[in-house]
Amino acid sequence: MIDYSLKRWKALAHYLDDAQVPIDNNWIENRIRPIATGRKNWLFAGSLRAGKRAAAIMSLIQSAKLNGHDPFLYLKDILARLPTQPNSRIDELLPHRWLPESAA
Repeated sequence: MIDYSLKRWKALAHYLDDAQVPIDNNWIENRIRPIATGRKNWLFAGSLRAGKRAAAIMSLIQSAKLNGHDPFLYLKDILARLPTQPNSRIDELLPHRWLPESAA
């Protein structure tokens, strides 16, 4: 136990000097767990085409999250609007430009 602490003394001292430094990295581990778990599952998407579709949807969901949107509400809205959205304005449905239909 002492040997473990001595090898990490610099990090321990930094933690003690700065109250903003978390004592563990559980927060980030919990956020990347779905990626690590999914990696094994995504190896068997069925086909290359299915894998590309899954990657596109997952990217869209993560982009929605990064832009502060509820992914379910975002997808529900854009999928409802997509059939009537003009091609020239399709970029309005991207997560970084999207406004809910009630706000648009």
